[in-house]
Amino acid sequence: MQSRTPASRTGRPRSAAADAAILAATRQALVELGWSKLTLGDVATRAGVAKTTLYRRWAGKNELVVDAVAELFDELELPDRGSLAEDIEGVVLQFAAILDRPEARSGLMAAVAESTRDEALRERIRTSIVDRQKRLVLEGRTRAQCRGELPTEPDPGTAARTVDLIFDMVAGAVVHRTLMSGKPADADWVRDFTRVLLQGLGSERAEATAPPGDGG
Repeated sequence: MQSRTPASRTGRPRSAAADAAILAATRQALVELGWSKLTLGDVATRAGVAKTTLYRRWAGKNELVVDAVAELFDELELPDRGSLAEDIEGVVLQFAAILDRPEARSGLMAAVAESTRDEALRERIRTSIVDRQKRLVLEGRTRAQCRGELPTEPDPGTAARTVDLIFDMVAGAVVHRTLMSGKPADADWVRDFTRVLLQGLGSERAEATAPPGDGG
């Protein structure tokens, strides 16, 4: 994650309670005011901190909003439910539940919309949300490989591309389902999605291990 303050800054240590209050106030303001009307001054008032406290931590609204949204996704955990399919269903249901929260919807949609014309904001979304949550794919893949459910990928480049692709498929499908289509990612949908995802992975493995044909 990008540092909210320069590493060389000295002085009083940061207060975790103040940080939590500021991020919670940011999410509340996003729901009530929207991106365009949200100001750092309003957030400071809601959080009960001095403006200088907030300005020392975040350079501007973009960084603050992304960090407020990123904190929600940090709640995601990969459950160990005994199989790759069950693990995927568990984490996808958690993801959908977070996206169903007004503060997550408002914050993510606003940040993504603004990032279309702000490369620095797009990069912060990548580092603070996307890259950080790829830990779930890495953990799930490693666990499935230990169970013998997925093959290992000895080439680091190939393995990294696989992680990126799996994350894109899962996140893209759930975001489209919940935020674009406005339909619920309920247990039935998540079960069907997981089945299709794993069929794709199975087909890839079968193709990779199939003996070469005779060309006939």
